[in-house]
Amino acid sequence: MSKMVSDFLIERLSNWGVKKIFGYPGDGINGIMGAMDRADASPHKIKLIQVRHEENAAFMTCGFAKFTGEVGACMATSGPGAIHLLHGLYDAKMDHQPRCSRPRDLKSFSPNEYFVVEDPYMTSAC
Repeated sequence: MSKMVSDFLIERLSNWGVKKIFGYPGDGINGIMGAMDRADASPHKIKLIQVRHEENAAFMTCGFAKFTGEVGACMATSGPGAIHLLHGLYDAKMDHQPRCSRPRDLKSFSPNEYFVVEDPYMTSAC
């Protein structure tokens, strides 16, 4: 079976030292969820900590980074899911904590319009 882009994403995150991702599953990130499933038997296993709300994922990411010194990672689906990550990621930014987020963005049907997603300048690269 050939690898998908999501498999490479999970492999890269694992190589960067990400062991846990805080997030809430949704249609926009099903590919990443599948890649995490496929990576369970490999050395690139990353554990999903499922939360009740995307905002919780971002705050948990910040807390994880603060107390462990590791990179915190979170993910959410497109639209409102992605915008809900902002509060916790901004908190991490203000506290100078390492973090990585992966919101899913989708092009809308209107020309030159996109769904609202996270500001790319608010997060640091993993």
